[in-house]
Amino acid sequence: MVSVTTSAQAQEFCSLAPTLVPEQLAQGQANQHLVAYRSGRAVARCSLWWSSVPHLQGERIGCIGRYAATDRTGAAELLDAATAALAAAGCTLAVGPLDGSTFRSYRFITQRSFQGEPRPPFLLEPDNPDAWPADFIAAGFTPWSEYVSALAPLSGPDPQLERLTTALAEQGIQLRGLDPAIFNATSPDSGAFDKELARIYPLVMTAFATNPLFTPTPYVEFIAQYAPVRSFLSPELVVLAERAGELVGFLFALPDFSQAQRGEAIDTVILKTLAVLPSLAGKGLGSLLTAAVHTQAYHLGYRWAIHALMHVKNRSRRISAHTARPFRGYTLFARPLTPVLASL
Repeated sequence: MVSVTTSAQAQEFCSLAPTLVPEQLAQGQANQHLVAYRSGRAVARCSLWWSSVPHLQGERIGCIGRYAATDRTGAAELLDAATAALAAAGCTLAVGPLDGSTFRSYRFITQRSFQGEPRPPFLLEPDNPDAWPADFIAAGFTPWSEYVSALAPLSGPDPQLERLTTALAEQGIQLRGLDPAIFNATSPDSGAFDKELARIYPLVMTAFATNPLFTPTPYVEFIAQYAPVRSFLSPELVVLAERAGELVGFLFALPDFSQAQRGEAIDTVILKTLAVLPSLAGKGLGSLLTAAVHTQAYHLGYRWAIHALMHVKNRSRRISAHTARPFRGYTLFARPLTPVLASL
């Protein structure tokens, strides 16, 4: 077991699939990077976080992320070393896979299908070998938080749209799309996109503040996460809700371009991020945003909507359950620790 300190070790850490570039190791404020070797070859890796981590009442969280393993013995040695290092740092609960924040990569696929053959992966869906969750279970971890992706048929305009639009309009709430200048065919306005993200950022930070293991992400990192998908955006599939000039709700969706990569016609949209101000929770705004995107997608020719990566107890899951059925399950694991330096 090696703690990465040299450029050669960093290269070996990054060489395991899914591959990384060494520059990524400096991102996300990880405290330590570990590599397990078998016969002189890197076979398992992870990064550890214990300083910049989510808060949980009564616990001191330690995160295990950037996990990859090609050898089960190496995986066991790696996770033993990882939990020991987190305990030595004073952590009382190890959580993984979690790259330090839920705004980065986290959770494993643990149920590939709820019935029938598994659907192919959708755009931006995380994936992992089935052995990886088993590695965590063998190391004493148990399921701690569950998530699902669900599939909704789009057989016509959403029947709730007109009623919800009227009800929310009476509360002063109106819907709009992204600034059309972003999608100008001859000269797309990147400044307009940045302005929209600048308004969306505080809404998302507020809306997700009560989610399990939430930690605010820096604005620069938030922008960086949306930059790669800008070229995939369709103006009709991103809907913003405003009241008296204030942004109070947001739904971000995009076509499932992974279908095109498989040589298929794109008939599915992915509802990726739904955010509503907590003061408006339960007022129907999340349902209105969902109905609006469903209807827009149907008129554009799409026939399915994926409600992606929802915590099973979140309000978005309750909204989704009216129209969509789960087809994939994901798990975040945890293991209690006995801290060595509990006073830190």
